[in-house]
Amino acid sequence: MRTLTLAAALAVAAGAAAAQDVVRMGTEGAYPPYNFINDQGEVDGFEVELGNELCARAQLTCQWVTNEWDSIIPNLVSGNYDTIMAGMSITDERDEVIDFTQDYIPPTPSSYVGLSADVDVTSGTIAVQTSTLQASHVAETGATLLEFATQDETIAAVQNGEADAVFADTDFLTPIVDASGGELSFIGDPVPLGGGIGMGVRESDTELKQKFNDAITSMKEDGSLNALLTKWFGDKEQGY
Repeated sequence: MRTLTLAAALAVAAGAAAAQDVVRMGTEGAYPPYNFINDQGEVDGFEVELGNELCARAQLTCQWVTNEWDSIIPNLVSGNYDTIMAGMSITDERDEVIDFTQDYIPPTPSSYVGLSADVDVTSGTIAVQTSTLQASHVAETGATLLEFATQDETIAAVQNGEADAVFADTDFLTPIVDASGGELSFIGDPVPLGGGIGMGVRESDTELKQKFNDAITSMKEDGSLNALLTKWFGDKEQGY
């Protein structure tokens, strides 16, 4: 009967522990400033900086994985990565399929944007990203819902006249409107939606969820989460 030497056994155990400490962080990589691909071709943004800090506090190693939005939950459930950090609002519907940590962004408003501030968003054609909280909202307003796989396509639909307005997170739309040189305008008042943004995990990963909850709590308590929110989104009335 062959046996491992003590040194070999320790090496195997250390390797197994290291493997368990690697957490694959799923994100879209197409939703600035939450997450995006930077000029160096690397995943970047508020959630990437936050996620790396959360992993450090939880003594975990992050590996970032990008995935298209419309299949981001199914691929978490099937095991292609271990978490979702992708500007995902916590909703009852999603919570039936996956679990969420506590929020790391408080509930934030969504807004309509169009080529004119006078668009009637209750009767027009509204572009939204598919499988979002905003898509569900528009479907209930009586407006014509026009869904796209990416947020970039929703903006293009407004600019080329395919849609009368786009409906998305205000934080996402604000820099786009500012950079449009007056081409795009906000329409009406912001609309509060959702229960904040959290990290999605599989329902079976209770220990992982607790580790990230503890890390998020520590960042709320020491003020570092508010500092990151200010860095990426500017001064905000909402914070922790």
